[in-house]
Amino acid sequence: MPSERVKLITNELYHISDRAVGDSVIFKDDDDHYRGIFSCYEFNNANPVNIWHRRVQRKKEKIEQKSLAGSDPANSNLIIQERNMLVEILVFCFMTNHIHLVLRQLKDDGISQFMQKIGGYTTYFNEKYDRKGHLFSRFKAVHIKSNEQLRTAFIYDHINPLSLVEPGWKESGIKNPKKSIKFLEEEYRWSSFFDYLGKKNFSSVTKRDFLLDLMGGEKGCRQAVRDWIKYKSFKDFGDMVLE
Repeated sequence: MPSERVKLITNELYHISDRAVGDSVIFKDDDDHYRGIFSCYEFNNANPVNIWHRRVQRKKEKIEQKSLAGSDPANSNLIIQERNMLVEILVFCFMTNHIHLVLRQLKDDGISQFMQKIGGYTTYFNEKYDRKGHLFSRFKAVHIKSNEQLRTAFIYDHINPLSLVEPGWKESGIKNPKKSIKFLEEEYRWSSFFDYLGKKNFSSVTKRDFLLDLMGGEKGCRQAVRDWIKYKSFKDFGDMVLE
């Protein structure tokens, strides 16, 4: 799953998007979301990773996934080695049919290797739903060259789930800002936003110090998203948009 057009430079930041083949659903339930987020954490490793997931019993799998709920993946009993990280994950958002990430590449070709490794989620998904073939398409990348671009990517990724409560918001705008804010701040947990608000969710997945400083802390993160919902529109995201 190589990047399209953009050269990936070590120590630089990139806004990444990866969609399902044919825009199909890749996270059908909570178990799938847990598994996907766990994959983001565990497969961020230049070393070989051996996770016994091919024939794991459903009961054990549920225990594994519950251990991730509201806690650090590092506490899971499946962590079996120290990680040699390929990327820093600054932001993530899992939607039903695609993933958004903000990554800093730590090693040459690190982002491409990371995206290929988390594509291993396909094995879990195909076995669970009795399907065959590829699950993810080629990932897209935008090089983040300024703090303003980084702020925009942070907001865009964390606002993305609004399509679940405000269908058509990208075309017609947000009709109920209060409901939208409540949804993002209190209900939608499959992103890094809770952790940026100080609500421990999947805190080991992301490296947040740099962005917290840039955004003005937890209060600044909250206010930036609120202000965008209230006063701006989808077109204001400009080149940061990755569909």
